[in-house]
Amino acid sequence: MTTGRVETKDWTPNPDNAYVLKIDGPEIANYEDQVKLFQSGEKDEVEFLRFRLRQGVYGQRQPDAQMIRVKLPFGGITADQLDVLGEISEKFAPLKKGHLTTRENVQYHHVPIGETTDLLRLLGDAGMSTREACGNVVRNVVAAPSAGVSRDEAFDVTPYSAAYARYFLRHPTTQNMPRKSKVAFSGSEKDEAMVLMHDVGMIARIRDGKRGFKIVVGGGLSTNAIMAKTLSEFVLVEDFITHCEAVLRIFNRQDEERKSIAKARIKFTIARLGIETFREMVEEELKGDWARKEIDLESLMFVDDEEADAPGVPPSATAEPTGDAAYDNWKRTNVDAQRQDGFNMVYIRVERGDIYANQWSQLADIAREFAGGRVRIDQQQNLVFRWIRTESLFDIYTALGAIGFSVAGRETIRDVVTCPGTDSCKLGITSSMGLNKALGEALDGMGDLDPLVEKMHIKASGCPNSCGQHHIASIGFHGAVMKGPGGQVPAYELFLGGRSTEEGGTKVGARVKARIPAKRAPEALKSVLDTYMAERNDGEEFADFIERFGVTRFEEQLGKLKAEVGPLDRDNIQTYMDWGKTVVYKLERGEGECAV
Repeated sequence: MTTGRVETKDWTPNPDNAYVLKIDGPEIANYEDQVKLFQSGEKDEVEFLRFRLRQGVYGQRQPDAQMIRVKLPFGGITADQLDVLGEISEKFAPLKKGHLTTRENVQYHHVPIGETTDLLRLLGDAGMSTREACGNVVRNVVAAPSAGVSRDEAFDVTPYSAAYARYFLRHPTTQNMPRKSKVAFSGSEKDEAMVLMHDVGMIARIRDGKRGFKIVVGGGLSTNAIMAKTLSEFVLVEDFITHCEAVLRIFNRQDEERKSIAKARIKFTIARLGIETFREMVEEELKGDWARKEIDLESLMFVDDEEADAPGVPPSATAEPTGDAAYDNWKRTNVDAQRQDGFNMVYIRVERGDIYANQWSQLADIAREFAGGRVRIDQQQNLVFRWIRTESLFDIYTALGAIGFSVAGRETIRDVVTCPGTDSCKLGITSSMGLNKALGEALDGMGDLDPLVEKMHIKASGCPNSCGQHHIASIGFHGAVMKGPGGQVPAYELFLGGRSTEEGGTKVGARVKARIPAKRAPEALKSVLDTYMAERNDGEEFADFIERFGVTRFEEQLGKLKAEVGPLDRDNIQTYMDWGKTVVYKLERGEGECAV
C-alpha cells in the first residue's frame, strides 16, 4: 500500500448545499403539533418520547426540563451560527450557557418542553439541526478538527463525513435500530478522531493513487469497553457508504440485540458472531439488489473552500512579545502549525465545555476577524480556530484573553473532560461537573507540572456509561455510590493507563478495584501522580508505566480512603455531600432515554 496526501480537489462547492444537514420545515411544524397533543394529554407518553428523541429533544432528571442536542457534523460551525447559538443560550437556557460535548455537539439544558419548538426553528433558520441527535439512529458524525489542514492526513475527510451524515439522516434503515450508531472519521493512521471507540469508523488511506478508507466496526465504551475490529483494510471512497449501509442493514435485523437494551450496540453483535462471520455477512449483503443502486457521492459531499476565505496578511499586527511567559506557554500548548505555510490551528480550552451567552457572539467576532468566519468543536470539549495567520497569533491571544479564553493547557492533564452528570442527566450518579472543578483547582495548586505528567489526560463520567470517555483517559473517574457508617456516600471508581489522542492509539485503561469517596478524589489524584513520579523509569509515559507496574498498589492505597469514611456527623458531613452540593447525598437515578 502506498501512502501520501492527494492535493488535487476532486469536488467543488455546491451552492445548493449551503448547510450540512437538510432542514425540514414541515418536520418542525409536525413536532410542534405533537408537543401540543402531548401537553393536552392526547399523545401517549412513551410514543411521544420516542418521537421527540429523533428530534434531538431529551428528557432530564428535572421534571418538565429538556436537553436539546444540536447535531454538528465534523464539529463545524460558522460565525453566524455562533451568534445564533449565543442567542439561544440567552433566550432558552435558564443557566445562560451552551455545553460542548465529547461528540462535537452543542447541548442546552433545562429547556421547558413548550419552548422547544421555537428553539428548533431558530436553529433551523441558521442551518443547524437536532434531527437524530438522540435515539436509536446514526448519531453525530465526528472528525478530527485538523481535517483538511493536518500535516499527517492522507486527504481531507470533512466532505466524506458530511456525506455520511447526509445519507443516513432520515434513512429508513436507521430510524429504529437496536441501538444508536456512533461514527468517526480520521485522516491518517494517527487516528485523531479515535475511530476505535466507535460503532463504525473510517481511516483515510491512499492505495495506488486512489482514495479509500479502512473501515472498522464494533467499538464502544460504556459498561463494557471494546475496541473496534477491522472490517476492511481498504474500500474506495466511491463505495464506502454502500459498505457502511450493509453494516447497518445487518445490525438492524439483529433480533438478538433487541432482547436487551444493555447489550444492544453493534459491538455485542460483533462479539457474538465474530468479525470473520460478520465480514462474510457484509460481503453477502453487498450482493443484494439494494446495493446496485447508484449513490451520487458528489451531491452528498459538503465542500467548503475554507482556504479561499482564509485571512490575508494583516496590514498591521502586534509583534510577539519577548519574555511573556503566559503567552509562550499558551502558544506551546494551544497552537499547532497547519500544513499550509503561514497558518495555524488555535485551540480554545473551554472549562467543562461551557460557553456562556455573551461569549458566543464574541467568539463569532474573533472567528470573522482571524479565522475566515469558521470554528470547529473537538472531542475534548474545546473549540478550534483554523487558518490563523502566524502574524496574528498574539492578536488573537489578546482577543481571546479579553473574553476569558486564553488559558493554556489544552489536551494536557489540566484540560479535564466531563459529562454533565447529576446536574441534568437522569442516569447520573455523581456530580462530574463539580468533580471537574475540584480536580482543576487541585492541579492548579500543584504549580508547574512534570512534562510527563502534563501530557496526561483526565476524563470523568457521572456514571459508568462513559459519556465523559473515562475509559480512555490516563486517569479516568466514573461515578458510583458507596456505603458509609452514616449512609450513602458519593464515590468514584478509577481507570488508569488509557489512551485517547496520544501516540500509540486508543486504549482502555485498567480498572482499579476500589471505590473512593468523591470528596477524596483530589487526594486520590495526587496519590496516583506521586506514585507514578516515584516509580517510573526514565522517560516512561503513564500508560506504559501502568502496563508494567499494574494497579494493585493503587487498589491498596485508594482502599484506605474508603476505610477512613466516618459517621455522619459535623466533622464528616462534607464526605456525605457531593461536589458543589449543599445537601446530604442520596442516590436518585431515573430511567435513561438513550436506549428507548
